Amino acid sequence: MRSDIPTTTVLGVGVAVLDVDAALAEVRRLLNGAQPAVLAYANAHTLNVASRNEEFLRVLRQADLVLNDGSGLAIAARLRGQTFPANLNGTDFTPKVLLTAADCDASVFLLGGAPGVADAAAERLRANIPGLKVAGCAHGFFGEAELPALLSAIRASNARVLLVGMGNPQQELWLANHLADTGAVLGVAVGAFLDFAAQRVPRAPGWMRDAGIEWLYRLAREPRRLFGRYVAGNPLFLQRVVREQLAERVKHR
Repeated sequence: MRSDIPTTTVLGVGVAVLDVDAALAEVRRLLNGAQPAVLAYANAHTLNVASRNEEFLRVLRQADLVLNDGSGLAIAARLRGQTFPANLNGTDFTPKVLLTAADCDASVFLLGGAPGVADAAAERLRANIPGLKVAGCAHGFFGEAELPALLSAIRASNARVLLVGMGNPQQELWLANHLADTGAVLGVAVGAFLDFAAQRVPRAPGWMRDAGIEWLYRLAREPRRLFGRYVAGNPLFLQRVVREQLAERVKHR
């Protein structure tokens, strides 16, 4: 990230400390830039994965903008004596990125999800975001042999924004390795956003989102898949954050 963006470091990753307007201003700057740029969202699960995956950690550190996603990051910031002005989670902030893209007349390519998910998401996003241009869609279940054709299709679409929803760490690694070959200027790692946008996966009630406990709703719906991520992962994340804080205090004595 630019050196003048205020950040806090959580488990070795610099996370921007920005309100919604400032974050969107940075998105607009990246979108109008000449070089490909990556936007990633960091939550407790993301940083747990990065803690045991050196390549993923490196990619997050090199991302052009990393935004805070969820209550775990809010707790981590408070332990450092800081406060995030807003919860810039991917499901709520990505539509604002798309509004910015539409305002800049920048078309978007959607990549990820099961077959049909990106197309359904595109249909709903077009209906909800005035002026949004979706240049193309592709599902996330492709093999190495299909990669050249996929990159060619994205490049031929002339999309300036590429949303990639493949889960951590695949989506971030994919963008780090291939964004420059797509012709897109801004790559955004969006996790389950396409499933939410396509209404294949329901969102938690508004009060749960406002309280920062949407993860409980998701856990209740998919306990087997998400037990390790939330029930085991959230306490592990907090343990790692506390250890990081203690290590920094010892270092500065």
